[in-house]
Amino acid sequence: MAWCLCAVLLVATLVSIAAGAQARGEPVVEFETTVATYVPPNNGAGPLWCYGAPLVARLGDEAYLSAMETGEGIAPLCNTRWNLYHVSGQSVELLQHEEGYVEREPCPLVRAGDSLYLSVNPLKSADGPRQGPCDPHLLRFPIPGAAEIPVALKPPWPDGATLTEHSYRGLAADGPAGEVLALTIDAATSAQHWCLLDRDGRWVAQGSLSFPIRACYPQVALRGRAAHVLAIGDIVEPVAEWRTYKHEQTQREWDYVFRRLFYAWSPDISASGFAEPLEVENLEATAGHITNLDLWIGPDGEAHLLYATTPVQSPLMRDRFFPDVKLVTSLVHTVVRGGAVASREVIAEGGEGLPQPAPSWARFHATGDGRLFIVYYASGANWVMQLLPARGEPMRLSLQHPITHPFTNTERGGSEPSRVLDLFGTTDEPNALGYARIRLPEE
Repeated sequence: MAWCLCAVLLVATLVSIAAGAQARGEPVVEFETTVATYVPPNNGAGPLWCYGAPLVARLGDEAYLSAMETGEGIAPLCNTRWNLYHVSGQSVELLQHEEGYVEREPCPLVRAGDSLYLSVNPLKSADGPRQGPCDPHLLRFPIPGAAEIPVALKPPWPDGATLTEHSYRGLAADGPAGEVLALTIDAATSAQHWCLLDRDGRWVAQGSLSFPIRACYPQVALRGRAAHVLAIGDIVEPVAEWRTYKHEQTQREWDYVFRRLFYAWSPDISASGFAEPLEVENLEATAGHITNLDLWIGPDGEAHLLYATTPVQSPLMRDRFFPDVKLVTSLVHTVVRGGAVASREVIAEGGEGLPQPAPSWARFHATGDGRLFIVYYASGANWVMQLLPARGEPMRLSLQHPITHPFTNTERGGSEPSRVLDLFGTTDEPNALGYARIRLPEE
């Protein structure tokens, strides 16, 4: 009886706290939990490696999560599998998982119509080396009934394409239309091959998108067959002097840089394919660093881009080559209209010479009533801030374990605009994947 009374009092206290926060116009944490812990796969990827593609899908009051699991004692590179979770109310349930550990990377998840679609990339043969030819395709799960055996949908990738465990997959859904756009990279040519799936499960268009240099980790959006891709250049350090110096100082062979940001667009992917990519930002001159963070399509069709810039990629490079440059990280909001940059503004920044620390990992979130928010991580906490139609003040989320690199229930993943904000990703606990459901304040 005493236990029941304590439980009732706890629930009443939480309800009272939530009611007070709503009355003050603050976001409310409705549910927070650790979904799983993970073992680093040591394969060059990790649970956040597909950061450009969604891992969360919401339909009504239900949310679904895709999480990586590493196989014990299985050699890299393909030593992980996908787990599909269901979030309902105050509980998280593991619905099903892949039979073998045959994936290198996390498996993106979207919702389209009354189905979930999981982008998988299993090894074609697990009998030999744990790398090599792979079979990128989609698995379709019905809603409800996502615990049922999924249907495999194999895209018509180009003949002769080199498809391996390094897939850099993109995935987008037009939720209301029930259509899905899937991308995977060609390991030989660096082209991003794409295929469009209609609501009847037919592959109705396909093609290839090439950027001026290899571009990876794409954010992809699909609305009414208008398609948008945001991708970051991912190449070996092109400046010989810088490459030599970094190797002398670190002895690291891995030296990829991320300095050129690209956007590509098609008004109708089924009719015309993609136009020539636009270079949105270039930090080559100062050995800078760019992280592509999110892509949101407004009701007028404008593409809103969110990314972070640092003028020099590291203190090591700054101290040797650019001693007068301060290491400041900026969150940048850029609007592209008709294939050209229409506006660009810094919405948050921090670092050297500034009173606030550098912001990191950020996402857009639309509520469906004309408001657009960003959620980001800074100062050991998650923050939300209204961006449109007018800028608001940052509001701290009262999470016990902040999510350092959040994935969200994004529209480009087929989730509907909502005051409910799902956060999923690594937390401040070691090797933990956490989930939180937030209710944003009314207008």
